[in-house]
Amino acid sequence: MANSETTQPAPAPGEVTQVVEHFFRHEAGKMVSTLTRIFGIEHMNRAEDVVQETLARALQTWPYYGIPKNPSAWVTQVAKNLALDLIRRDKVFRTKESQITHLMEQVSADAGDTAGPGESGISDDRLRMMFTCCHPLIAQEMQVALALKTLCGFSAQEIARAFLTSEAAIAKRLTRAKQRIREAGIAFEIPSGEELNQRLDGVLQTLYLLFNEGYKASGGEQLIRAELCDEAIRLASLLAEHSAGNQPRAHALLALMLLNGARLSARLDADGNILRLEEQDRSRWDQPMIARGMYHLVQSTDGDEISEYHLQAGITACHCAAPDFESTDWPRILSLYDRLTSLDDSPVAALNRAVAVAAVHGPKAGIEAIGKIRKREQLDSYYLLYATLGEFEARLDHHRAAADYFRRALELVTIESEQVFLTKKLRALEDCADPGRRTPAD
Repeated sequence: MANSETTQPAPAPGEVTQVVEHFFRHEAGKMVSTLTRIFGIEHMNRAEDVVQETLARALQTWPYYGIPKNPSAWVTQVAKNLALDLIRRDKVFRTKESQITHLMEQVSADAGDTAGPGESGISDDRLRMMFTCCHPLIAQEMQVALALKTLCGFSAQEIARAFLTSEAAIAKRLTRAKQRIREAGIAFEIPSGEELNQRLDGVLQTLYLLFNEGYKASGGEQLIRAELCDEAIRLASLLAEHSAGNQPRAHALLALMLLNGARLSARLDADGNILRLEEQDRSRWDQPMIARGMYHLVQSTDGDEISEYHLQAGITACHCAAPDFESTDWPRILSLYDRLTSLDDSPVAALNRAVAVAAVHGPKAGIEAIGKIRKREQLDSYYLLYATLGEFEARLDHHRAAADYFRRALELVTIESEQVFLTKKLRALEDCADPGRRTPAD
């Protein structure tokens, strides 16, 4: 346990939760992966339990003793002690004591490379776990949910929002995925050859969803979680540098992440409220990161493969290349969305295309495009559907209709900064719809 000589002064209220969440995101996946290698993939739940208990102890201890000067080392040491306690109690694991001591010391020192020389060559255990979770015997929707939960510290609720489904459905997917691993005897290893290539799509989708959760959080007080974006970019970079991951679609995804990540610092105002693209100060965009993204976009053109990541990265590149909002090449963006929706028939992709349609052909055409979305019922609980419709109606000076849509969006949104943004839009529309409704005191 930490003591006063190794800790900082007692933290302010709420700071502990924030720091623990930070280390949960950064350290949990690494520790779960390392412990799973020791316990065996069939005992993944035990690895998760050790990590959860470690973080629970941080929440119990740090408010009284202060946050350790090296929180990562504290978390790793407690996890090691808990794992050793488990091993000593359970005869199944008694031969693992020296192994866990050695490997957890490597984690504590951030050695990074715990893979044996005869294995995959991917040095990060989280990538090893991702390929294990993305085994072809596991249904793809289970693959991604399992990897997000196990490696990235996502809650079932966060995963459900990413998939536009219910928390109960995600909980079932996670249970079934772990059951499938046990029943099929799936090994905790990186495959080679064609089998590895087959699993790459699941790994890429996992990284994509991880980045998206950081770029626009599905819940909580913060709209942006930059650390999640950074982690997704780091993992994608590791993957693209490996011979198995050095493929066009991996470079395209990395380009997409970098080009979007370059704009993070300009997406919020001084009060933490969201800024639309046209409101952002483009001088704050990270130009070196944009250059790196453009480099990987070029790398992604090696060969004839065109993936959804290629098209999305191309769309983002159009925004990054425009010196100001008025210079945006919307016809080019619309053409890319046309190709994207031919590959991805998801209603979210179609909704994004409708925004480009409105930019090129006007808001009425945008409303018509939304009306033609297939599987539109999947967007019934998606607040951006109503915010987009409200924006289009407002541009047509249909203030009452626009206000109705923004009210519906407000009922569904959960992020405070987005609530502030929508509330401002709604009040402005209500004033336009009924200029005399406010009294002088207002």
